[in-house]
Amino acid sequence: AQNSYTISIIERSCIYAVVAVSMNLLTGFTGLFSLGQAGFMAIGAYVTAILTIPPQSRASVYYLNGIADWLANLSLPLVPALLVGGIFAAAFAALIGIPVLRLKSDYLAIATLGFAEIIRALIAAPAFDRVTNGSYGLKSIPAFSSIFVPVAIAAVCIIVMALLLRSSYGRAFKAIREDEVAAEAMGINLFKHKQLSFVISSFFTGVGGGLLAVFMRSIDSKTFQVSLTYNILLIVVLGGIGSITGSIIGSFLVMGGQEWLRFCDEPMFIGNFQIPLFRTGFRMVIFSILLMAVVLFWRRGIMGDREFSWQGLFDFCKSIPRRIKNIPSHFKRKKQTKMPEIRKGGEK
Repeated sequence: AQNSYTISIIERSCIYAVVAVSMNLLTGFTGLFSLGQAGFMAIGAYVTAILTIPPQSRASVYYLNGIADWLANLSLPLVPALLVGGIFAAAFAALIGIPVLRLKSDYLAIATLGFAEIIRALIAAPAFDRVTNGSYGLKSIPAFSSIFVPVAIAAVCIIVMALLLRSSYGRAFKAIREDEVAAEAMGINLFKHKQLSFVISSFFTGVGGGLLAVFMRSIDSKTFQVSLTYNILLIVVLGGIGSITGSIIGSFLVMGGQEWLRFCDEPMFIGNFQIPLFRTGFRMVIFSILLMAVVLFWRRGIMGDREFSWQGLFDFCKSIPRRIKNIPSHFKRKKQTKMPEIRKGGEK
């Protein structure tokens, strides 16, 4: 049981790593702040789930609303289904990218957040009950045959994104992030590269959503609430905006931390005395405090915009005592310098 529990944490961490790196590709490397990840994950998840549910199980899944005739016998293996889910997510990104990518910063975030909520509403809409099964969701999704399946797929996705960022397109993305005016003066087509980054990021987000559907084996519209996007953003910020390995490390820390602190939700006794703090929900309080501490002392995230290296790990470990020693200085108020008194006649 303990082994399966550890395996589930690893699988979930790998899935979130794919989505976090794809968000970092858009936000950290291109400078486009999007909050539509939950929507693109929902598209990828539903397409993957619909294509992978065994035909013999579909009657029991759609027993209330019935299933569309063209879906009754449509079935694909996992990897092609994930690719189709990613393509659907990328297609939606290409469509909404035409108007929303002309918006700046906060307005882009609000527009993509609205898109995610629209997708959620459409999934649960009665008009699509014979496809999405409405508010009842989709069940009987086949599980991973082995832990190596999600790990391998996640590794391939992350490697492809890393290679893209090392190419001329990746350098163009970074130039846009640093200075759009200078990038345009260098001959970079801003809209084309923003659209490309948005579509590629959405493709891998859709693949991550498909992996999440297979991991959970049962999904509905409530699975893809806005809090899911905030969790992904938390991973990106914690790991370091502009760092691929930072997003991977952040996903394992967040997913592992949420599970390994689960004992804080259980009653705890010292002799016959029950400690009042340990109750349902206290786990997230502890987890939030730990995250605040990390952000306080590593404001650019664990990795910043750097990538993992053994020398960097060694330097990080060496800096821990110094950071702990400097903790009091974070809470001291700076002494206010007094302005010299000006007496009459101009004398000080």
